[in-house]
Amino acid sequence: MSWGRRALLAGLSALPAACSPATLLNTTVPRDGYTREADIAYGPAPRQKLDLYRPETPQPDGKVVVFFYGGSWDSGSKDDYLFVAQALAAQGYTVVIPDYRLYPEVRFPAFVEDGARAVRWSADRFGVDRLVVMGHSAGAHIALMLAANTPYLAAAGVDRTRLRGAVGLSGPYDFLPLTSARLIDIFGSANDPRIEAITFARAPLPPALLIHGTADTTVLPRNSINLAAAWRAAGAPVELKLYPGVGHVDVVAAMADLLSGRAPTRTDVLAWLETA
Repeated sequence: MSWGRRALLAGLSALPAACSPATLLNTTVPRDGYTREADIAYGPAPRQKLDLYRPETPQPDGKVVVFFYGGSWDSGSKDDYLFVAQALAAQGYTVVIPDYRLYPEVRFPAFVEDGARAVRWSADRFGVDRLVVMGHSAGAHIALMLAANTPYLAAAGVDRTRLRGAVGLSGPYDFLPLTSARLIDIFGSANDPRIEAITFARAPLPPALLIHGTADTTVLPRNSINLAAAWRAAGAPVELKLYPGVGHVDVVAAMADLLSGRAPTRTDVLAWLETA
């Protein structure tokens, strides 16, 4: 699995080869309508920092989206995801985008624990009942591991059952057995069910929105299909959106104005957030 910037470059191959796709997307993003506070520490480690985006005209109910980016658990930067933050802040949502520790500095479950600490920071600032956890790819794995019936948020001092909801874009939730030596090293096993959100899809669960492209060969669509079925079986509200012919990276890239025509991600996410 090669996600994050490398995958984004491949997924946006139609753009000029000399441009960094994330940089190009972010240069098209309006700088008005929100304020950004950068590099706020939520823990002592160098990568335990987050960016906070505050809309000038917030939603009346004060919803906050905590967004975890992808990168195969070994790459990525919050600085690349201004386009996601702006798409949400422009509609009145406060957005938190954390960095988290990466392999090989750490292995599972450290990056999930960092996610829990970032949610704790957000809950302390805004209240847990306003929070939606959201992520793409490896970040969706983190978000849904936090939303599922796991102990990570409780260990960080957050009541998981009070989350407003969870949104997963192209996430790996039911992906065993692992065959990549690198991923086996990241997770410590080729076939440990404790690394998958589907193992913990047990009541009580918050509402969820799962989005996947049917042309995704990086994280197969069955991950979202199977997790949606498990969420439903646990009696929790879930919406599953499958985009015909859409690949792994285009699902998140379509959050940007420049590429919004590639998939209805932004429309579907905003519609779901409105009623969450």
